[in-house]
Amino acid sequence: MLAQQRQSAILELIRQRGGVRVGQLVSRFGVSDMTIRRDLEALAERGLVDKVHGGATLAGPGSADEPGFAAKSVRQQAEKRAIAERAVRLVEPGMAIALSAGTTTAALAARLADVPGLTVVTNSIPVADVLYQNPRPDQTVVLTGGIRTPSDALTGPVAEATIATLNIDLLFLGVHGMSPRAGFTTPNLLEAAVNKRLIGAARRLVVLADHTKWETTGIATMAPLERADVLVTDAGLPPDPRRQIGEQVGELIVVQT
Repeated sequence: MLAQQRQSAILELIRQRGGVRVGQLVSRFGVSDMTIRRDLEALAERGLVDKVHGGATLAGPGSADEPGFAAKSVRQQAEKRAIAERAVRLVEPGMAIALSAGTTTAALAARLADVPGLTVVTNSIPVADVLYQNPRPDQTVVLTGGIRTPSDALTGPVAEATIATLNIDLLFLGVHGMSPRAGFTTPNLLEAAVNKRLIGAARRLVVLADHTKWETTGIATMAPLERADVLVTDAGLPPDPRRQIGEQVGELIVVQT
């Protein structure tokens, strides 16, 4: 196989899986480790892949690129629904919980109408709207206030001051990306500051992240992987990332879609 043909085949594999490891490619194509590394370097120079430790992932947007809520809401809808349906089982009646901004946390909000006696804290306008559309007389909703971001999160000193006074049983955190090196990340610095406040106020942290968030990196780290008590993701996450995450988080829950 010519180098150009092999590189095209490698790129197609990365597009299908989201990422590959050097060892996998060596076994598949029957060439040396050095040859595969040169192939990945050539693809990276063309801007088609991002080299990571031990392999490569599909090239993504810049670490400060922030899609709006509407744009994100149409991505991985089945995965987000499945994650939300599993996550709501972690909520017990009478809890004080928090939901960060995000499309997966908004999917979870729609399922909270089945849980009695909740107090729900959020800095997300869409999450608050979902709770407003699905009211319970015994449910209290606390919207932090603050400065609105492209993802419809409320941030800044007003939001941070509100959260600083609270004690939360369970935080459901949506993330832009996750990786062993950078941890859980976001492309918005103001949103990162608020989410750090939420993490600090919560007794337990549950991260909701579909498989596409793996090896995606935003500019700001909110917490290392080991800070999560639970991570709920979908079966699209390959075995090797599952192993890496499982070694660091308290509990890894993988849902089928």
